[in-house]
Amino acid sequence: MKLLLAALLLAALSTASHALPVEVAAEYKLVSAGVMIGRVSETFRRDGDTYSIRSVTRSEGLLKMILDDNITLQSQGRVNAGGLQPLEFDQKRAGNSTRDVHATFDWDRGMMVSRFRGETHEVDLPKATQDRISVMYQFMTLATAAKTVEMSMSNGRKVERYTYRFVEEVRLATPAGEFDTLHYERVTSSPKENKAAVWLAKDRFNIPVRVVFDDPKGLSLEQLIVELKVR
Repeated sequence: MKLLLAALLLAALSTASHALPVEVAAEYKLVSAGVMIGRVSETFRRDGDTYSIRSVTRSEGLLKMILDDNITLQSQGRVNAGGLQPLEFDQKRAGNSTRDVHATFDWDRGMMVSRFRGETHEVDLPKATQDRISVMYQFMTLATAAKTVEMSMSNGRKVERYTYRFVEEVRLATPAGEFDTLHYERVTSSPKENKAAVWLAKDRFNIPVRVVFDDPKGLSLEQLIVELKVR
């Protein structure tokens, strides 16, 4: 019986890993109030049952004249039957190292160890929690247009629960071409919560090709694909 369970588990892991691409290279432009303020370069790589993600956001245009900065997010972990399972997360800001965050995910203990501003804290780690960048690539594991998608997400310091609801299937025109997409929006219960909407390319492993963020103070930020390579 134990051998059978082990074989089934290995088969599930193999199926999950092979359902994901080997490499993704994506370039996005960041727009606020119709003005381009930055660019995002992202890479996702899978080596068997492990993955790594690197995302670099650079200020451009008018914003660069005021704040010449970049933020790097990195995630490393495993691929299992549930999709991505982060083991380490880093956030580094070139212009302000006091905002740097490092987190490790101890799944055996069910705890996240967060290091921020010289202090170390342990935070309860719900099952299948994603980090700030892996959460976008976890959508690759969607088999169909699920009506709702629920997942816990960590920014490296705390863990919050997110629920996305399916809105529609829509053909989306972008600088990288047209994509048939699944449109999801975050379900919020308070005006103090950030709103988010994401458009996933159906024939490109559900990779986000457009993301819109709205904060309670009225700031809106759009991240739109300009180049996408997948293999």
